[in-house]
Amino acid sequence: MSVTRERLVEVLEEIALLLEIQGENPFKVRAYRQGAEIVSGYDGDIVALAREGRLEGIKGIGEALRDKLHELASTGELEFHRKLRANYPDTFFDLFEIEGLGPKKIAALHKSLGIASIPALKEACQSGQVGELPGFGAKTQAKILEAIARRDQSAGAYRLDEAVTAAEAILEVLRLHPEVLRAAVAGSTRRSKELVHDLDFIVATPAPAELTAFFATRPFAAEVIAQGDTKCSIRLESGMQCDLRAVSNDQFPFALMYFTGSKEHNVAIRSLALKHGWSLNEYGFTGENLPAVHDEADIYRALGLDFVPPELRENRGEIEAADEGTLPRLIEWENLRGTFHNHTTESDGRATLDQMAEGARELGLQYLGISDHSKSSPQARGLDEERLAAQIEKIAAWNREHGGPQFRLFAGSEVDILKDGSLDFDEELLARLDFTVASVHNVLNLDEDTMTRRILRAMESPHITMLGHLTGRMLLRRDAYPVNHEKIIDCAAETRTVIELNCNPKRFDMDWRWWHRARDKGVLCSINPDAHSVNQLQFLRFGASVARKGWLRRQDVINTKPLAEIEAWLKLPKEKR
Repeated sequence: MSVTRERLVEVLEEIALLLEIQGENPFKVRAYRQGAEIVSGYDGDIVALAREGRLEGIKGIGEALRDKLHELASTGELEFHRKLRANYPDTFFDLFEIEGLGPKKIAALHKSLGIASIPALKEACQSGQVGELPGFGAKTQAKILEAIARRDQSAGAYRLDEAVTAAEAILEVLRLHPEVLRAAVAGSTRRSKELVHDLDFIVATPAPAELTAFFATRPFAAEVIAQGDTKCSIRLESGMQCDLRAVSNDQFPFALMYFTGSKEHNVAIRSLALKHGWSLNEYGFTGENLPAVHDEADIYRALGLDFVPPELRENRGEIEAADEGTLPRLIEWENLRGTFHNHTTESDGRATLDQMAEGARELGLQYLGISDHSKSSPQARGLDEERLAAQIEKIAAWNREHGGPQFRLFAGSEVDILKDGSLDFDEELLARLDFTVASVHNVLNLDEDTMTRRILRAMESPHITMLGHLTGRMLLRRDAYPVNHEKIIDCAAETRTVIELNCNPKRFDMDWRWWHRARDKGVLCSINPDAHSVNQLQFLRFGASVARKGWLRRQDVINTKPLAEIEAWLKLPKEKR
């Protein structure tokens, strides 16, 4: 069995989780978590080193952990992990998907009530048993039920990154088939929706039945739902449904456009076609004097429209703009020159400052902002004033030794916005930073007016560069706390505060539906990955896609500025940016 770095990390983290549930020594738990962080951020082929038993000298990985990593990398399994996991059914691990339940609470539920699945947890909450346990109470019980209800509502939904990863792998297989002329992903994945319910594939082929049979027999098809001569529906191991539609080469542009959607966009386009005297469906135009169509752009052109990028097809003004010739030239992923809001092992990141810097350089970035958590986030090992001051000096030293006109690090902080809207550090310390990200991390249960006032006060600081993850949402896990987007956008425009597009696929916050308004108000965006490891810097790619969905152009995003320009921009007083 081939073992990946991700699998090594997953096993170590799960061991730490199971040991914590069993009440094991906290230092032992921490050793496995630290081991996972080291494996994740190691600069080199750590899987090969583990397989060959050559992990000596890697700081933080002791002899016992070296032996376990060798066993796992060389055999594909770890007996210690298998025995730990055997104490619990697979359904037990679903409990960790419930917001508000950490290892200690899950351990208490399992020990006191024998709860080992979400249905059992729901039943125990409904009967009042959970509320009677020490450390729980009626409020916690009610919140657990709310979290279960949210999970049930989002069943069958998948994050954009999960959809894209699956879609790209399948598309690669389809394109290798000799009878495939053209192939593309359609649906909400192509429109870069934050949540996706299924995957749609369109292929142009002279042998449709051969393609549907091929699709149904690939290893990724865990279940065949339906198979015909032109359509096949399968289910992946993850549970995600995938639909393949095989069409002729002439039909391909129409099928791609139709199945990309959205429904509202398609309805408006079909209505426009009727005004031209044509009927339009997934197979083509019907009527008289039909235009020649080779790709989607020809369809729009025939209707008197500029080509509408897939991300904009939501019937939110894009058809009118395409008619008037005012569609924006949207940002491209290649336009990004750097990014802010990234974490290191100084707080809750999994890679060191050096590793994050090197990862950013390998990605072709010109700068990287380091913004570890502030002291009011102890769960994230937030930095106090002394540690932050030391980090500022460390970054300055790094820049002296490794920086230059091609790359540099910026010293920042993700500063907690406290309950009253004040900040976790005083203005004097904030003034020493190159930039700051201000975020809410606690007391999330305020009403809309109070939460909005809290954020507005923070934005008034001359040293707050940008707002982080505006609504605190965690897709499929935690609802956004209520805020008044209009007031915050207006205040950002007035105070020259940047709003972050947090492109961690668990967040995508601020939501794409608000960026058009923000752009029109002159509010600048920073596309930030909130990276806690080197690999997570890759989230920038998703950020660019979601920014496109929000109608953002290159000039609307600060981290499209090259290094010299962003250095000069950061030095300006906030009100002049």
